[in-house]
Amino acid sequence: QQASTGEQPITVSRLCLGCICEAASGCNVTIGCDESVCGPFRITWGYWADAGKPALNDNANENEMCKDSRIIETPVFHSAYAQCVNDPYCAARTVQGYMAKFAQDCNGDGNVNCDDFLRIHRFGGYGCTGRLNSKYENTYKLCMQTFSKE
Repeated sequence: QQASTGEQPITVSRLCLGCICEAASGCNVTIGCDESVCGPFRITWGYWADAGKPALNDNANENEMCKDSRIIETPVFHSAYAQCVNDPYCAARTVQGYMAKFAQDCNGDGNVNCDDFLRIHRFGGYGCTGRLNSKYENTYKLCMQTFSKE
């Protein structure tokens, strides 16, 4: 279930982005890539692609190149993904783009907010009603409680 287009655009607050990052990796900006995830938000290639393949410097030529599915396996293509999601600002734009596409009420409370974005980020746009691992959820909740008071 995707976000309806008749509503206001989805915006993920800086607080929300920061706490999702904290839950994902402790917001470790030097974590790099391992197996299928990269960067402080631990983003997969598919997530980045669903978010619209943002580029590190919003380089139009690189973005256009990335839309050509024939070059998926080239180093330039992979570097566009890795460079973006390893950069905290480009990674945050990736999360923003993903939420714009998949925003929904995952926890059934009648609101679409950061609690839902956390679940969408963790489980993807089609399975966000799953149960969060307690360490992940507790890290997020502590972050939100701590920084929402500022």
